[in-house]
Amino acid sequence: MAQLIVTKNGPVGNILISNIEKMNAMTMDMWSGIPKALEDFDADPEVRVIVIRGDGEKAFISGADISQFEKLRSTADAQELYNHAVSLAYAAPGKCTKPVIASIQGYCFGGGLGFAAACDIRICSEDAQFRMPAARLGLGYAPDGINRFINIIGSANTADIFYSARRFDAADALHMGYVSQVHPNDQLAEATDSYVKMLSENAPMTMAATKFAIKQCLATPDERDFAQATQMVKDCFASNDYKEGRKAFIEKRTPAFKGN
Repeated sequence: MAQLIVTKNGPVGNILISNIEKMNAMTMDMWSGIPKALEDFDADPEVRVIVIRGDGEKAFISGADISQFEKLRSTADAQELYNHAVSLAYAAPGKCTKPVIASIQGYCFGGGLGFAAACDIRICSEDAQFRMPAARLGLGYAPDGINRFINIIGSANTADIFYSARRFDAADALHMGYVSQVHPNDQLAEATDSYVKMLSENAPMTMAATKFAIKQCLATPDERDFAQATQMVKDCFASNDYKEGRKAFIEKRTPAFKGN
């Protein structure tokens, strides 16, 4: 059954992309469920970081469920509705104030590649395979989606993977800067959990301010809100967490941040 499995483990929110029979291909309902899942975690004060994984060991997301295309993408109106749902899913990780991590094992194709690009950080296994097959399907790709890739891997690498529609492996993804870490297949889950635990112990306000500032730096000049970014920095310095951080440093202990 194609579904999103949403769970919480202490400070970590988990979204599992589950459609194993189709290599975790995304259905319309799954695309539509992504924003709600992320919004709920963002509103939960206990959650500090969010991890998105694919079910099983063969795929993160192999792309969109092509079996739905004839019904859901065969007319201009239907295509617009489908694209809107996908666009909202792509935008959701960026709207979330908390770090969103994509842990990638196996295939990460098409919509999966685009969605992972929308996350803050990507970690993958050595067997991960990546591909943007739009040019093989005759699909157009929206400018905001292209820009998302350019911000991560640059214009030349973006042109390469879109023009060629070629597969590339974990080493290529690391070299491009698409992923930040590559781990042996059997160590990906443990490495992801360890990294996420480290993030979850850090100051939430600092991470939120950093994420917001990165977003402003990547935005066009007329869309930037540096005033809000600066205010968020000031809020960090005025916070109880800043006091706790200083105290913990002096006392040589792990700080216990509360997010206020």
